[in-house]
Amino acid sequence: MDTLNSVNKLTQLAYNRAAQRYHDLFHNEINEKEYDRNLLDRFLKYFSRDSLVCDAGCGSTGHIGRYLFDRGINVTGIDISEECIRIARHNNPDMNFACADITSMPFKDGSLDGIIAYYSIINTPRVYVSRIFTEFRRVLKDGGYLLTAVKAGNTEGYTDELLGIETKIYSSLFSQEELSRYYSDAGFHLIFSEKRKPYNFEINIERIFAIGEKR
Repeated sequence: MDTLNSVNKLTQLAYNRAAQRYHDLFHNEINEKEYDRNLLDRFLKYFSRDSLVCDAGCGSTGHIGRYLFDRGINVTGIDISEECIRIARHNNPDMNFACADITSMPFKDGSLDGIIAYYSIINTPRVYVSRIFTEFRRVLKDGGYLLTAVKAGNTEGYTDELLGIETKIYSSLFSQEELSRYYSDAGFHLIFSEKRKPYNFEINIERIFAIGEKR
């Protein structure tokens, strides 16, 4: 197995190459996904205007964090790709963004009220995913909340393209039980777990969503 550092360098390069394509494809997608809007509305209820939430792996659109920001939540987006952060800042000048790795987040212990990890753990080999959840736990306050989204399946490995752009990147699929186990192993109380079918405009893979509270 390659080191986490080597995998992350490939992820960074891949998203630098695909950043503009990502933005073009996804910057308005939340408007077409009623399920996801309802889920984010549910997540919003855990926070107040004084809360600090991180959109961990925000991509070049920052659109998931933007959804919360537009409803009064203080959101900071982070992403491993410098080009994603550049585009996200350009299109969301009133939001905060930082280039950072979700396995080493630029926040103090217990400083965040919430984290959204929307498809941001799917480029990490399963053997390393627990490190991400440990880092999420570190930066969350007691009673803080974590929302994750992944794609369903049981395979992992390198692929040779991202959004139609030739580049090497790692991809991991997860089961609902597996995702729940990451939460419990990291000391989260799982309060929501659900699977949905893909929309007809998405890649034909089921999606899994989970929310947990740091105890």
